[in-house]
Amino acid sequence: MTRIDDKILPDRLAAAAREGKISRRSFINYSLAAGMTMSTATGLWGTAAKATPKRGGIFRIGQHDGSSTDSHDPGTYVGYHTIMLGHTHRSYLTMVNTDQSLGPDVATEWFATPDAKEWTFKLNPNVTFHSGRKMNAGDVLASLNHHRRETSTSGAKALLANVVDIVDNGDHSVTLKMDSPNADLPWMMQDYHLAILPANPDGTADWQSGDGTGPYKLVEHQFGVGSRLVRHEEWHGEGAYFDEVQFIVLNDPNARQTALLSGDVDAVSQLENKTLSLLARNSKVEIDNVPSASAVTMPMHCDRTPFDNVDVRMALKLAMNRKEMIEKVTYGAATLGNDFHHSSAMAYFPSDIPQREYDPDQAKFFLKKAGAEGLSVKLHVSDSVTNGAVDLCVLYAEQAKAAGININVVREPNDGYWSNVWLKKPWCLSSWGPRPTPDLIYTSTYKDDSSWNEARWKNPRFNEILTEAKSQLDDVKRAEMYREMGMIARDDGGTLIPYFPNYVYGRRSNVRHSGELSAAWMLDGGRAAQRWWFDG
Repeated sequence: MTRIDDKILPDRLAAAAREGKISRRSFINYSLAAGMTMSTATGLWGTAAKATPKRGGIFRIGQHDGSSTDSHDPGTYVGYHTIMLGHTHRSYLTMVNTDQSLGPDVATEWFATPDAKEWTFKLNPNVTFHSGRKMNAGDVLASLNHHRRETSTSGAKALLANVVDIVDNGDHSVTLKMDSPNADLPWMMQDYHLAILPANPDGTADWQSGDGTGPYKLVEHQFGVGSRLVRHEEWHGEGAYFDEVQFIVLNDPNARQTALLSGDVDAVSQLENKTLSLLARNSKVEIDNVPSASAVTMPMHCDRTPFDNVDVRMALKLAMNRKEMIEKVTYGAATLGNDFHHSSAMAYFPSDIPQREYDPDQAKFFLKKAGAEGLSVKLHVSDSVTNGAVDLCVLYAEQAKAAGININVVREPNDGYWSNVWLKKPWCLSSWGPRPTPDLIYTSTYKDDSSWNEARWKNPRFNEILTEAKSQLDDVKRAEMYREMGMIARDDGGTLIPYFPNYVYGRRSNVRHSGELSAAWMLDGGRAAQRWWFDG
């Protein structure tokens, strides 16, 4: 094999890193393939990726999922437009960094009691609202209590359900006290609902004004249409390189793509995967294809025949060719699932768990062991579940035939799918948005008594470890616990996970970023306006 020139390759990689055209992971992989050591590759990335951000310009973003019924109340944030807006004109206690670690926002540090029942957050004294007032602990109390009210309908109410009190310590810090351990609490504080709001005189939160402490100040806004924001010169963090940011709601994917190609916008959210090869040919467009913690799942009701037999469940897992699914359904824009709900974009990912491969012969073995040869089952699906949902299930049915399994794909109406099919039919297709840590998804979806336990799966050991992990503050020990839980779910669980869909979005070639992108949400965790800049 001819080795690539030792000088030319580093130069090319360094240029790509400076221009934001390559991720850290790809940079390291290419470097290792060329014969560099890991330490050399890592050092080169650290030097090359330090592109110098430039201030100035108007950054125009074409966004999907905007509605005239949206609101400035962060408890009602649900569409991506409000999530992105929230991360641009408001702040949070913590944030997900571009390397997927947890970092500070308005909180500078945090620590817990040994039992993980109390967490104290020290606040940055330099945080200033757009209206000019300094943020204080009372604002944080009002912001969090906004979601804890008895009458609250906030999407974050369940996250704070075990919080029994929030205390202003009088030293620019707050303490959250809980009735049970929660080692994940700092991660929960970056949830997009938990924006920091100014407090009213009566202690309630003022969400109506749209005031915030984020990198940009909202000056014009119409829900379902768009927004105009200007830099908040008193912002407490790094970045905010643009002079002005404009959000333009473009719900139609063709309209977003056209606007990007024509230069009417500088970046867009959610491109259609089938257009990626076409867009890649345009030298004025860059595509960011980012592994995420979103998931496509196929939950089997473990209390119903034939799914109550673990050997049947294993046969169905082995009858799935995930690599072919990613290639043909997502056009390569996904990462492999392994039948445990923990992606490489989440903290504590157990990378050493063996990947399950397509093996129809082994599937036949388990079917025979279960006495279920000639298995015939129904798989319910709707186009609304995810991009290519029906195609995914039809392809799976074709793959399973090699194992002697007949999967009858039942196409359900889009309207009412989540109320009439999900959690009700014995086997269906489902999808999940991202969670930053495994505890948040395992607790809501795999815990034995969870109302969203979509597979009706109960494993005593899994639930025992889940409880123990909530109070484990040692990250190494916690990672070991999640690895064991992953193995249990992979081999005993009732959920097949074909893949984790990537976030796919685009930008004009003069829009730069560091090369590392947060996987918390699209457009760099919703913080593109804060972290990106124009080159020239």
